[in-house]
Amino acid sequence: MTFPALETSTLLALATYAIVGGLYLVIIPGALLFYVQRRFYVASSIERLGLYGLVLVFFPGMLLLSPFLNFRPQRREV
Repeated sequence: MTFPALETSTLLALATYAIVGGLYLVIIPGALLFYVQRRFYVASSIERLGLYGLVLVFFPGMLLLSPFLNFRPQRREV
């Protein structure tokens, strides 16, 4: 049994969905997590409000990446 070839418009739509889904679930939340880590203690209140708003928007991607990232502070030598 042979499968019919997909049309160009179908392939273009699938590629667009894959790109947008990758951006929404992996790329932007990853960049946002690293930015929040760097600016957590020095961000102004307006910047913090914007960051937490973006965290709310990209929450599914944050949940997807959170098991793989460790942002605990480094152990201090006493």
